[in-house]
Amino acid sequence: MKIAKKIGIFLLIVFVGMQFYRPEKNLAENDYVTAFVQETKPSQEVQKILENACYDCHSANTRYPWYSNIAPISYWMNGHIEEGKEHLDFSEWPNLTAKKKDHKLDEFIEYVENGEMPLKEYTWTHKDARLTEDQIKALMDWATEARTRYQVAQIPN
Repeated sequence: MKIAKKIGIFLLIVFVGMQFYRPEKNLAENDYVTAFVQETKPSQEVQKILENACYDCHSANTRYPWYSNIAPISYWMNGHIEEGKEHLDFSEWPNLTAKKKDHKLDEFIEYVENGEMPLKEYTWTHKDARLTEDQIKALMDWATEARTRYQVAQIPN
């Protein structure tokens, strides 16, 4: 048997085997962003943008497309979700201090304003996550206003 054929068979076996060992999905059973929404008070427009462009990778609940069930895509997506939640997890908002919340919103503004978020890889398959200039402005205005509440909370009496 030629070496190329052996390698091909081996890779096929690995690919099939990967289908049985998938990463755990990021699925919350409870209301995962209520505290964040109540505290930061996004408008309905901003809330919709956050749902379409942010929550999948930055909360405890991800909407999975059909292709997420195929390895190695499932591993790739899981890596993006885990990394996204390391940087900002809206579901963990109640556990952050006012200073940390202010910092997270500052980073949010920077990444969205610079076009670094949402990731291009995400917007390729999620057309509703492609932000218009008006949507970016709405996010910036909301995040800036929300930041002021946390900055005021940090002022010592």
